[in-house]
Amino acid sequence: MVAEHEAKELLREAGVPVPRGVVVRDMDFAPVAELREPLVLKAYGPEIVHKSEAGAVTLGLSRADVPIEATRMLASGVAAEGFLVEEQAPGGVELIVGLVRDPGFGPVLLAGLGGVWTETLRDTALGLCPISEGDARRMLGSLRGSPVLYGLRGRPGVDVDAVVKLLMTVGGPGGLWERLELGEFEINPVIATGSGVVAVDARYLPVGHASHGGQDGVLGEPADLGPHSEPANIPPRSEPTDFGPLFEPRAVAVVGASTTRPNFGNMFLEFYKAAGIPLVAVHPEAREVGGVPAVPSLAEADVDYALVAVPAERCAQVVREASGLPYVQVMSGGFGEAGRPELEQELVAAARAAGTRLLGPNCMGVYCPRGRQTFVGGGLGPAGTVALISQSGGLAGEVIKVGERRGLAFSRVVTVGNAADVTPAELLRWLSADSETRAVGLYLEDPRDGRALYEALAAAPVPVVLLVGGRSAQGQRAAASHTGGLVSDGRIWQALADQTGATLVTSQDDLIGVLAFFQAHGARSADPASQAAGPPSRTADPDGGEGSQSGESRDGALVIGPSGGASVLAADAFDRAGVPLGPLPDSVLGELRGLGLGAGSSLANPLEVPVGPRSGPDLVRRAVEAIVRHRPYPDVVAHVNVQSFFTYGTRAEPLFEYARALAAAQDALPGTRVTLVTRNGECAPPGVEDEVRAIVAAAGIPVYRTMEAAAVAVAAGGRNGTA
Repeated sequence: MVAEHEAKELLREAGVPVPRGVVVRDMDFAPVAELREPLVLKAYGPEIVHKSEAGAVTLGLSRADVPIEATRMLASGVAAEGFLVEEQAPGGVELIVGLVRDPGFGPVLLAGLGGVWTETLRDTALGLCPISEGDARRMLGSLRGSPVLYGLRGRPGVDVDAVVKLLMTVGGPGGLWERLELGEFEINPVIATGSGVVAVDARYLPVGHASHGGQDGVLGEPADLGPHSEPANIPPRSEPTDFGPLFEPRAVAVVGASTTRPNFGNMFLEFYKAAGIPLVAVHPEAREVGGVPAVPSLAEADVDYALVAVPAERCAQVVREASGLPYVQVMSGGFGEAGRPELEQELVAAARAAGTRLLGPNCMGVYCPRGRQTFVGGGLGPAGTVALISQSGGLAGEVIKVGERRGLAFSRVVTVGNAADVTPAELLRWLSADSETRAVGLYLEDPRDGRALYEALAAAPVPVVLLVGGRSAQGQRAAASHTGGLVSDGRIWQALADQTGATLVTSQDDLIGVLAFFQAHGARSADPASQAAGPPSRTADPDGGEGSQSGESRDGALVIGPSGGASVLAADAFDRAGVPLGPLPDSVLGELRGLGLGAGSSLANPLEVPVGPRSGPDLVRRAVEAIVRHRPYPDVVAHVNVQSFFTYGTRAEPLFEYARALAAAQDALPGTRVTLVTRNGECAPPGVEDEVRAIVAAAGIPVYRTMEAAAVAVAAGGRNGTA
């Protein structure tokens, strides 16, 4: 570990203020006479990591006290190599600023409340280096304790610009993170006052010397920036210029289907036969398998894509026969995720030697209606504009089937499993430029090449929604047994989303819901005057709350529908999602009263409007069109209590009439995104919800069953500028 005074010299050279001090060796404290009291005495040495715990720091000393206290420290057993004596910094807000090389994403900057608060509150924020000034301000604003920085209950705030400058000096372009042999670098505390910042303590552990976790459990073991490195004996891969043959192959080969005992290979043969793609089986003896022509080896298969479903020990030999094939998918498991990384390395080496790209291992494959590619039964759905990259084949299959049931239409779906060769990052780069794709979803358990993923997300011109498995401690254990990946701290994924504009969701249902919003409204352009550029950032709330999302339109969303209680709960849901519900303009109140609204309730947002079997089906449409003429809300969320149509009526037609009126409102308002929430939809007879969904889908309106799901989707649309 580098001594504190040497770490502070790095800060001083970078322009970061540090206390004036002297280094004392051999108990010669004469230079202390030059310092102003009160003084701080600190012992340093290779065995002293946390000075407070070791009894190696004392505050508030006079010059005469310093040698006496140093003698006492030595007598108490402090293993001091020398002493650092400094002028004690004035009091202020204590912060922590740290750097660590994350195993997945490389250098990461941490900022938060420092001193003892670091351990007790864990109030910190992360940013992937290099951060921007906007990232620095977002990080500070996201802290629960951020009000103390900006002034709280009569107390003055600190010089936030100086704190931002410090973060940029450490983690910004050209910052210390680029010059350090980074294991850990930590400044704790930084004293922030109204006149600037002072780095009071600093700790630097170069690569190879990092501790097992820093003071708040974030600073941990270092790793190379490229965590997905490969053994030197594996030939370098040639990057493809086009993943087209992966999704739309001329023909497909299946290796591993049996003539006597049906297995996964046989199942895929049936899937491909139903899809109608040119197909060949690979079998050492048979001339046909399940009615599909067979060849004895993969070397004799004239195809673009081969699916391999044989035991893990045989996979490398099969892949070696794939010379000239653009892509080989290994469905089989039993590699790195099963504690056998040597088999995975052998597989990658075989793919390199054959000049083919490897998908997997431990993955289900590709789904692309346009290319008749599939790994799920039940036929191909409609071709669409939504893509999905997933490390889990099972989850991808669920998203396909449930998503199509809810109206999603996919352009490309690819499962990558262990991602030993083809990675999520390079697939995202290609899909971002794919003319058939307008939005991308990702399910990941391991970033693999995390820096490349970060760069691909930052450069993606299409909206991206990200679901990460294993963000909790329990989930991380499960992920390790699934794909062999170690998942980074959950806050790093949030930082990744914040810095790139991606939407981070916490459930499969929200992944589908956000993709549905992107599909429905991706081509719709809202009034530019109501939009704000860039992803949102958290800003300080002067009243002491968690803050509000900036980057959203000041008008936010208009929520309209029946039931005062449902409206209150809707307001809560949108508040949690960070979507403001701007007040109704005074200029429209007269028109709304003219429509018969406001007689028994206030005219506010959410707006209560009677919707049911006995009310006019176009009342909501007329109210929305009137309001938007006066204030261009980018989003209108209409909700309906489906149950009421069948409790107070007996026919579905009034509900269908309401849906048609809402579709007409969307057609009349091309600059507004309309969303429908069918509350209590399970109370409708079979087929009714599907018909409602079909009616509004024709106008490009997505449908959700809960306000919470709609709020998450609307917030994602605002962050991604899908308007």
